[in-house]
Amino acid sequence: MLSGTPDGTLLLVRVSPGARKSEIMGEAGGRLRIRLQAPPVEGKANRELARFIARELGLKKNRVSLVSGERSREKTLLLQGVSSPEVRERLKSILEEE
Repeated sequence: MLSGTPDGTLLLVRVSPGARKSEIMGEAGGRLRIRLQAPPVEGKANRELARFIARELGLKKNRVSLVSGERSREKTLLLQGVSSPEVRERLKSILEEE
């Protein structure tokens, strides 16, 4: 689900757009499962994903970028300037809250 790079951390996600609300559902198949409120039209879900992940992990929006999966449910995000252990801890605390 997470791997470190010189630029930051790669986060593997599986997205379900068009949900009632945006939320992290847990982990399955080595990917973080996320429901997004935005529809999968004209990049709206991708923009919502970057905004949502930035908010949940306490990052600035410009620190989250889509690396692959623009038109797929399975996406890879680059979280710039943050280490894998730090992201893991933040995700752990989010998943424990639910």
